[in-house]
Amino acid sequence: MPFDPAVIRASFAVVERRADQLTKFFYAHLFTNNPGVEELFPARLAEQRDRLFAALTQLVTRLEEPEKLTGYLAALGRDHRKFQAAPEHYPAVGASLIAALKHFSGHSWTQEVEKSWLEAFTVISQAMIDAAAAVPDTVPRWWDAEVVDRRRATPDLAVLTLRPDRPYPYTAGQYLTACSDRRPQVWRPYSVACAPRTDNTLELHVRRIPDGLLSTALVNDVRLGETVRIGPPLGEAVLAPDSYRPLLMVAAGTGWAPVKALLEQLAQDGGRPTTVFVAARGDEDQYDLAAVHALVKEHPWLHAVLAAPERGGSRAEGVRLLREGLRAYGDCSGHDIHLAGPPDLAPGVGAQLLEQGAESAYLRHDPATPTFNRSRPLTPAEWFLEERDVPWINRTELG
Repeated sequence: MPFDPAVIRASFAVVERRADQLTKFFYAHLFTNNPGVEELFPARLAEQRDRLFAALTQLVTRLEEPEKLTGYLAALGRDHRKFQAAPEHYPAVGASLIAALKHFSGHSWTQEVEKSWLEAFTVISQAMIDAAAAVPDTVPRWWDAEVVDRRRATPDLAVLTLRPDRPYPYTAGQYLTACSDRRPQVWRPYSVACAPRTDNTLELHVRRIPDGLLSTALVNDVRLGETVRIGPPLGEAVLAPDSYRPLLMVAAGTGWAPVKALLEQLAQDGGRPTTVFVAARGDEDQYDLAAVHALVKEHPWLHAVLAAPERGGSRAEGVRLLREGLRAYGDCSGHDIHLAGPPDLAPGVGAQLLEQGAESAYLRHDPATPTFNRSRPLTPAEWFLEERDVPWINRTELG
Protein backbone atom coordinates (compact mmCIF):
# COMPACT_ATOMS: atom_id res chain seq x y z
CA MET A 1 0.00 0.00 0.00
CA PRO A 2 1.84 3.16 -1.19
CA PHE A 3 0.14 5.60 1.20
CA ASP A 4 0.11 5.80 5.00
CA PRO A 5 -3.40 5.06 6.38
CA ALA A 6 -2.52 6.73 9.67
CA VAL A 7 -1.81 10.02 7.87
CA ILE A 8 -5.15 9.77 6.01
CA ARG A 9 -7.08 9.04 9.23
CA ALA A 10 -5.45 11.91 11.10
CA SER A 11 -6.14 14.29 8.23
CA PHE A 12 -9.75 13.13 7.97
CA ALA A 13 -10.27 13.72 11.70
CA VAL A 14 -9.47 17.40 11.14
CA VAL A 15 -12.24 17.92 8.59
CA GLU A 16 -14.94 15.40 9.50
CA ARG A 17 -16.86 17.75 11.78
CA ARG A 18 -17.08 20.26 8.92
CA ALA A 19 -18.49 17.63 6.58
CA ASP A 20 -21.43 19.66 5.31
CA GLN A 21 -19.29 22.66 4.36
CA LEU A 22 -16.63 20.40 2.84
CA THR A 23 -19.05 18.57 0.58
CA LYS A 24 -20.66 21.83 -0.55
CA PHE A 25 -17.20 23.12 -1.47
CA PHE A 26 -16.42 19.85 -3.27
CA TYR A 27 -19.46 19.99 -5.55
CA ALA A 28 -19.07 23.70 -6.23
CA HIS A 29 -15.45 23.10 -7.23
CA LEU A 30 -16.32 20.05 -9.33
CA PHE A 31 -19.14 21.71 -11.27
CA THR A 32 -17.30 25.01 -11.77
CA ASN A 33 -14.20 23.35 -13.19
CA ASN A 34 -15.92 20.60 -15.18
CA PRO A 35 -18.87 21.89 -17.26
CA GLY A 36 -21.39 19.16 -18.04
CA VAL A 37 -20.57 16.94 -15.07
CA GLU A 38 -23.45 18.43 -13.07
CA GLU A 39 -25.90 16.59 -15.34
CA LEU A 40 -24.78 13.28 -13.80
CA PHE A 41 -26.05 14.31 -10.35
CA PRO A 42 -29.54 14.83 -8.86
CA ALA A 43 -30.91 18.36 -8.77
CA ARG A 44 -31.24 18.30 -4.97
CA LEU A 45 -27.72 17.82 -3.65
CA ALA A 46 -28.35 17.73 0.10
CA GLU A 47 -28.70 13.94 0.24
CA GLN A 48 -25.94 13.49 -2.34
CA ARG A 49 -23.53 15.47 -0.16
CA ASP A 50 -24.36 13.33 2.85
CA ARG A 51 -23.84 10.13 0.91
CA LEU A 52 -20.55 11.35 -0.52
CA PHE A 53 -19.20 11.90 2.97
CA ALA A 54 -20.67 8.61 4.20
CA ALA A 55 -18.86 6.78 1.39
CA LEU A 56 -15.66 8.67 2.16
CA THR A 57 -15.98 7.66 5.81
CA GLN A 58 -16.43 4.02 4.81
CA LEU A 59 -13.25 4.19 2.74
CA VAL A 60 -11.17 5.83 5.46
CA THR A 61 -12.25 3.27 8.07
CA ARG A 62 -11.31 0.39 5.73
CA LEU A 63 -7.85 1.55 4.64
CA GLU A 64 -6.13 -0.96 6.92
CA GLU A 65 -8.55 -3.79 6.06
CA PRO A 66 -7.68 -4.60 2.43
CA GLU A 67 -10.20 -7.45 2.17
CA LYS A 68 -13.09 -5.14 3.13
CA LEU A 69 -11.77 -2.20 1.14
CA THR A 70 -11.45 -4.30 -2.01
CA GLY A 71 -15.08 -5.48 -1.87
CA TYR A 72 -16.37 -2.01 -1.08
CA LEU A 73 -14.47 -0.39 -3.97
CA ALA A 74 -15.54 -3.13 -6.36
CA ALA A 75 -19.18 -2.59 -5.41
CA LEU A 76 -18.86 1.18 -5.86
CA GLY A 77 -17.13 0.80 -9.20
CA ARG A 78 -19.63 -1.66 -10.64
CA ASP A 79 -22.65 0.25 -9.46
CA HIS A 80 -21.32 3.59 -10.70
CA ARG A 81 -21.81 2.26 -14.22
CA LYS A 82 -25.47 3.20 -13.96
CA PHE A 83 -24.46 6.76 -12.96
CA GLN A 84 -22.59 6.92 -16.30
CA ALA A 85 -19.30 7.43 -14.48
CA ALA A 86 -16.39 7.12 -16.92
CA PRO A 87 -12.61 6.79 -16.30
CA GLU A 88 -12.09 10.41 -17.40
CA HIS A 89 -14.35 11.63 -14.57
CA TYR A 90 -12.13 10.30 -11.78
CA PRO A 91 -9.23 12.80 -12.10
CA ALA A 92 -11.74 15.66 -11.88
CA VAL A 93 -13.30 14.15 -8.77
CA GLY A 94 -9.85 13.64 -7.25
CA ALA A 95 -8.80 17.24 -7.92
CA SER A 96 -11.98 18.61 -6.30
CA LEU A 97 -11.66 16.28 -3.31
CA ILE A 98 -8.07 17.36 -2.69
CA ALA A 99 -9.07 21.02 -3.08
CA ALA A 100 -11.88 20.63 -0.53
CA LEU A 101 -9.73 18.74 1.97
CA LYS A 102 -6.94 21.28 1.66
CA HIS A 103 -9.33 24.22 2.07
CA PHE A 104 -10.80 22.89 5.34
CA SER A 105 -7.59 21.48 6.80
CA GLY A 106 -5.94 24.83 7.36
CA HIS A 107 -2.41 24.69 8.77
CA SER A 108 -2.64 20.91 9.26
CA TRP A 109 -2.38 20.41 5.49
CA THR A 110 1.20 19.49 4.58
CA GLN A 111 3.00 18.06 1.58
CA GLU A 112 3.01 14.66 3.31
CA VAL A 113 -0.77 14.80 3.81
CA GLU A 114 -1.37 15.85 0.20
CA LYS A 115 0.91 13.09 -1.08
CA SER A 116 -0.93 10.47 0.99
CA TRP A 117 -4.37 11.62 -0.20
CA LEU A 118 -3.23 11.69 -3.84
CA GLU A 119 -1.81 8.18 -3.55
CA ALA A 120 -4.92 6.93 -1.75
CA PHE A 121 -7.26 8.39 -4.34
CA THR A 122 -5.19 6.87 -7.15
CA VAL A 123 -5.58 3.42 -5.58
CA ILE A 124 -9.28 3.95 -4.88
CA SER A 125 -10.17 5.31 -8.32
CA GLN A 126 -8.20 2.65 -10.18
CA ALA A 127 -9.90 -0.11 -8.20
CA MET A 128 -13.31 1.32 -9.10
CA ILE A 129 -12.36 1.76 -12.76
CA ASP A 130 -11.03 -1.80 -12.96
CA ALA A 131 -14.16 -3.23 -11.30
CA ALA A 132 -16.43 -1.41 -13.76
CA ALA A 133 -14.29 -2.49 -16.71
CA ALA A 134 -14.44 -6.12 -15.57
CA VAL A 135 -18.23 -6.22 -15.97
CA PRO A 136 -18.98 -7.95 -19.29
CA ASP A 137 -20.27 -5.72 -22.07
CA THR A 138 -23.36 -7.94 -22.22
CA VAL A 139 -24.44 -6.69 -18.76
CA PRO A 140 -26.44 -3.47 -19.18
CA ARG A 141 -25.66 -0.39 -17.09
CA TRP A 142 -29.42 -0.31 -16.44
CA TRP A 143 -32.70 -1.63 -17.79
CA ASP A 144 -35.63 0.52 -18.93
CA ALA A 145 -38.76 -1.01 -17.40
CA GLU A 146 -42.33 -0.08 -18.38
CA VAL A 147 -44.92 0.28 -15.63
CA VAL A 148 -47.58 -2.21 -16.80
CA ASP A 149 -49.65 -2.35 -13.61
CA ARG A 150 -50.04 -0.16 -10.55
CA ARG A 151 -52.32 -0.48 -7.55
CA ARG A 152 -52.52 1.48 -4.32
CA ALA A 153 -52.38 -1.14 -1.55
CA THR A 154 -52.58 1.42 1.27
CA PRO A 155 -52.64 5.23 1.23
CA ASP A 156 -48.83 5.28 1.39
CA LEU A 157 -47.92 2.09 -0.47
CA ALA A 158 -48.10 1.13 -4.14
CA VAL A 159 -47.54 -2.23 -5.81
CA LEU A 160 -45.89 -1.73 -9.20
CA THR A 161 -45.49 -4.30 -11.96
CA LEU A 162 -42.60 -3.52 -14.32
CA ARG A 163 -41.62 -5.07 -17.63
CA PRO A 164 -37.89 -4.58 -18.35
CA ASP A 165 -36.86 -4.02 -21.96
CA ARG A 166 -34.49 -7.01 -21.75
CA PRO A 167 -34.37 -10.20 -19.68
CA TYR A 168 -33.54 -9.32 -16.07
CA PRO A 169 -31.36 -12.06 -14.51
CA TYR A 170 -32.08 -12.03 -10.78
CA THR A 171 -32.69 -14.56 -8.02
CA ALA A 172 -35.64 -14.53 -5.62
CA GLY A 173 -34.62 -12.67 -2.48
CA GLN A 174 -32.51 -10.05 -4.25
CA TYR A 175 -33.20 -6.32 -4.53
CA LEU A 176 -32.58 -3.67 -7.16
CA THR A 177 -32.15 0.07 -7.36
CA ALA A 178 -34.63 2.19 -9.30
CA CYS A 179 -34.74 5.67 -10.79
CA SER A 180 -37.43 7.71 -12.55
CA ASP A 181 -37.24 10.61 -14.98
CA ARG A 182 -39.55 12.38 -12.53
CA ARG A 183 -36.56 12.47 -10.16
CA PRO A 184 -33.47 12.29 -12.41
CA GLN A 185 -30.38 10.59 -10.95
CA VAL A 186 -32.16 9.75 -7.68
CA TRP A 187 -31.70 6.00 -7.12
CA ARG A 188 -33.31 4.00 -4.30
CA PRO A 189 -33.26 0.27 -3.36
CA TYR A 190 -36.39 -1.90 -3.52
CA SER A 191 -36.77 -5.64 -3.05
CA VAL A 192 -38.19 -7.64 -5.92
CA ALA A 193 -41.48 -9.11 -4.68
CA CYS A 194 -41.73 -12.11 -7.00
CA ALA A 195 -39.74 -15.07 -8.19
CA PRO A 196 -38.55 -14.88 -11.83
CA ARG A 197 -41.54 -15.01 -14.18
CA THR A 198 -41.89 -16.35 -17.68
CA ASP A 199 -43.22 -12.99 -18.89
CA ASN A 200 -40.12 -11.19 -17.51
CA THR A 201 -42.20 -8.84 -15.31
CA LEU A 202 -41.13 -7.70 -11.85
CA GLU A 203 -43.17 -6.66 -8.82
CA LEU A 204 -42.07 -3.90 -6.45
CA HIS A 205 -43.72 -2.81 -3.18
CA VAL A 206 -42.99 0.89 -2.67
CA ARG A 207 -43.86 2.68 0.55
CA ARG A 208 -43.91 6.48 0.47
CA ILE A 209 -41.32 7.88 2.86
CA PRO A 210 -41.90 11.38 4.32
CA ASP A 211 -39.99 13.80 2.10
CA GLY A 212 -38.80 10.83 0.03
CA LEU A 213 -38.00 12.06 -3.46
CA LEU A 214 -38.37 8.84 -5.42
CA SER A 215 -40.84 6.97 -3.22
CA THR A 216 -43.27 9.90 -3.37
CA ALA A 217 -43.04 9.98 -7.17
CA LEU A 218 -43.51 6.20 -7.50
CA VAL A 219 -46.48 6.04 -5.11
CA ASN A 220 -48.28 9.27 -6.06
CA ASP A 221 -47.31 10.23 -9.59
CA VAL A 222 -46.04 7.41 -11.82
CA ARG A 223 -48.63 6.23 -14.34
CA LEU A 224 -49.11 3.17 -16.53
CA GLY A 225 -46.87 3.20 -19.57
CA GLU A 226 -44.14 5.25 -17.91
CA THR A 227 -40.57 3.98 -17.85
CA VAL A 228 -38.62 3.34 -14.67
CA ARG A 229 -34.89 2.73 -14.87
CA ILE A 230 -33.57 -0.21 -12.81
CA GLY A 231 -30.01 -1.19 -11.97
CA PRO A 232 -28.50 -4.68 -11.80
CA PRO A 233 -29.79 -7.10 -9.13
CA LEU A 234 -28.06 -6.94 -5.74
CA GLY A 235 -28.01 -8.86 -2.47
CA GLU A 236 -27.39 -12.41 -1.30
CA ALA A 237 -30.38 -13.08 0.98
CA VAL A 238 -31.49 -15.87 -1.36
CA LEU A 239 -32.44 -19.47 -0.60
CA ALA A 240 -29.51 -21.62 0.45
CA PRO A 241 -28.66 -23.86 -2.52
CA ASP A 242 -29.42 -27.58 -2.16
CA SER A 243 -30.83 -27.13 1.35
CA TYR A 244 -33.66 -29.28 2.68
CA ARG A 245 -33.71 -27.72 6.14
CA PRO A 246 -37.05 -26.39 7.42
CA LEU A 247 -37.53 -22.66 6.90
CA LEU A 248 -38.49 -19.88 9.29
CA MET A 249 -39.16 -16.47 7.76
CA VAL A 250 -39.99 -13.14 9.38
CA ALA A 251 -41.44 -10.36 7.22
CA ALA A 252 -42.22 -6.95 8.69
CA GLY A 253 -43.84 -4.17 6.67
CA THR A 254 -42.55 -4.16 3.09
CA GLY A 255 -40.14 -6.90 4.17
CA TRP A 256 -43.01 -9.05 2.90
CA ALA A 257 -41.79 -8.29 -0.64
CA PRO A 258 -38.60 -10.42 -0.65
CA VAL A 259 -40.27 -13.10 1.51
CA LYS A 260 -43.09 -13.37 -1.02
CA ALA A 261 -40.50 -13.84 -3.76
CA LEU A 262 -38.78 -16.58 -1.74
CA LEU A 263 -42.10 -18.38 -1.13
CA GLU A 264 -42.90 -18.30 -4.83
CA GLN A 265 -39.47 -19.75 -5.56
CA LEU A 266 -40.01 -22.47 -2.97
CA ALA A 267 -43.30 -23.36 -4.63
CA GLN A 268 -41.56 -23.72 -7.98
CA ASP A 269 -38.85 -25.88 -6.39
CA GLY A 270 -41.33 -28.25 -4.71
CA GLY A 271 -41.55 -26.70 -1.25
CA ARG A 272 -40.37 -27.75 2.22
CA PRO A 273 -41.72 -27.13 5.73
CA THR A 274 -41.92 -23.36 6.08
CA THR A 275 -43.33 -21.02 8.73
CA VAL A 276 -43.58 -17.32 7.95
CA PHE A 277 -44.40 -14.61 10.48
CA VAL A 278 -46.01 -11.60 8.77
CA ALA A 279 -45.68 -8.66 11.15
CA ALA A 280 -47.05 -5.15 10.82
CA ARG A 281 -47.90 -2.02 12.78
CA GLY A 282 -51.60 -2.89 12.52
CA ASP A 283 -54.09 -4.97 10.56
CA GLU A 284 -54.48 -2.22 7.97
CA ASP A 285 -50.73 -2.35 7.31
CA GLN A 286 -50.79 -6.00 6.30
CA TYR A 287 -51.37 -4.86 2.77
CA ASP A 288 -51.04 -8.14 0.84
CA LEU A 289 -53.12 -10.55 2.91
CA ALA A 290 -54.86 -11.94 -0.17
CA ALA A 291 -51.49 -13.21 -1.44
CA VAL A 292 -50.63 -14.63 1.99
CA HIS A 293 -53.92 -16.54 2.20
CA ALA A 294 -53.61 -17.78 -1.40
CA LEU A 295 -50.10 -19.14 -0.82
CA VAL A 296 -51.15 -20.91 2.40
CA LYS A 297 -54.25 -22.40 0.78
CA GLU A 298 -52.30 -23.70 -2.21
CA HIS A 299 -49.24 -25.10 -0.41
CA PRO A 300 -49.69 -27.49 2.54
CA TRP A 301 -46.02 -27.14 3.49
CA LEU A 302 -46.56 -23.46 4.32
CA HIS A 303 -47.84 -22.08 7.63
CA ALA A 304 -48.34 -18.34 8.17
CA VAL A 305 -48.65 -16.45 11.46
CA LEU A 306 -50.04 -12.91 11.34
CA ALA A 307 -48.65 -10.61 14.03
CA ALA A 308 -50.26 -7.17 14.28
CA PRO A 309 -51.73 -5.18 17.19
CA GLU A 310 -55.31 -4.00 17.33
CA ARG A 311 -56.19 -0.81 15.47
CA GLY A 312 -54.54 2.06 17.28
CA GLY A 313 -51.88 -0.18 18.83
CA SER A 314 -48.31 1.04 19.01
CA ARG A 315 -45.31 -0.18 17.07
CA ALA A 316 -43.90 -1.46 20.36
CA GLU A 317 -47.01 -3.61 20.78
CA GLY A 318 -46.47 -5.06 17.32
CA VAL A 319 -42.86 -5.89 18.16
CA ARG A 320 -43.96 -7.55 21.40
CA LEU A 321 -46.50 -9.73 19.59
CA LEU A 322 -43.91 -10.80 17.04
CA ARG A 323 -41.33 -11.66 19.67
CA GLU A 324 -43.87 -13.64 21.71
CA GLY A 325 -44.96 -15.55 18.62
CA LEU A 326 -41.38 -16.42 17.75
CA ARG A 327 -40.71 -17.47 21.34
CA ALA A 328 -43.72 -19.79 21.17
CA TYR A 329 -42.29 -21.27 17.96
CA GLY A 330 -39.54 -22.76 20.10
CA ASP A 331 -36.36 -24.48 18.96
CA CYS A 332 -34.86 -22.98 15.79
CA SER A 333 -31.88 -25.29 15.47
CA GLY A 334 -31.40 -26.82 12.03
CA HIS A 335 -33.50 -24.11 10.33
CA ASP A 336 -32.77 -21.84 7.43
CA ILE A 337 -33.94 -18.42 8.62
CA HIS A 338 -34.74 -15.32 6.55
CA LEU A 339 -35.41 -11.89 8.07
CA ALA A 340 -36.75 -8.94 6.08
CA GLY A 341 -38.10 -5.60 7.29
CA PRO A 342 -37.01 -2.36 8.97
CA PRO A 343 -33.30 -1.89 9.77
CA ASP A 344 -33.79 -2.75 13.45
CA LEU A 345 -35.50 -6.07 12.70
CA ALA A 346 -32.48 -8.22 11.90
CA PRO A 347 -30.32 -7.26 14.92
CA GLY A 348 -33.12 -7.59 17.46
CA VAL A 349 -35.04 -10.60 16.16
CA GLY A 350 -31.87 -12.28 14.95
CA ALA A 351 -30.39 -12.15 18.45
CA GLN A 352 -33.55 -13.70 19.90
CA LEU A 353 -33.56 -16.54 17.37
CA LEU A 354 -29.91 -17.28 18.07
CA GLU A 355 -30.89 -17.69 21.73
CA GLN A 356 -33.58 -20.12 20.54
CA GLY A 357 -31.00 -22.32 18.88
CA ALA A 358 -30.67 -20.78 15.43
CA GLU A 359 -27.25 -21.09 13.82
CA SER A 360 -25.72 -17.87 12.51
CA ALA A 361 -24.48 -19.61 9.35
CA TYR A 362 -28.10 -20.35 8.38
CA LEU A 363 -29.50 -16.88 9.18
CA ARG A 364 -29.91 -14.65 6.13
CA HIS A 365 -30.84 -11.02 5.66
CA ASP A 366 -29.48 -8.02 3.83
CA PRO A 367 -27.08 -5.98 5.99
CA ALA A 368 -29.07 -3.85 8.42
CA THR A 369 -28.15 -0.37 7.24
CA PRO A 370 -30.02 2.48 8.98
CA THR A 371 -32.56 4.22 6.79
CA PHE A 372 -31.17 7.45 5.39
CA ASN A 373 -31.79 10.35 7.76
CA ARG A 374 -33.34 13.12 5.68
CA SER A 375 -33.30 15.76 8.41
CA ARG A 376 -30.61 18.41 8.05
CA PRO A 377 -28.32 18.73 11.10
CA LEU A 378 -28.08 22.18 12.62
CA THR A 379 -24.49 21.93 13.81
CA PRO A 380 -21.31 20.08 12.74
CA ALA A 381 -21.52 18.02 15.92
CA GLU A 382 -25.05 16.84 15.06
CA TRP A 383 -23.92 15.96 11.54
CA PHE A 384 -21.04 13.90 12.81
CA LEU A 385 -23.19 11.95 15.29
CA GLU A 386 -25.88 10.92 12.78
CA GLU A 387 -25.46 7.69 10.83
CA ARG A 388 -25.64 8.07 7.07
CA ASP A 389 -26.70 5.46 4.57
CA VAL A 390 -25.14 4.68 1.19
CA PRO A 391 -28.07 2.75 -0.32
CA TRP A 392 -27.10 2.62 -3.96
CA ILE A 393 -24.44 -0.08 -3.62
CA ASN A 394 -24.58 -3.77 -2.84
CA ARG A 395 -24.91 -3.78 0.94
CA THR A 396 -23.72 -7.39 1.13
CA GLU A 397 -20.23 -6.09 0.31
CA LEU A 398 -20.07 -3.45 3.03
CA GLY A 399 -18.25 -5.84 5.34
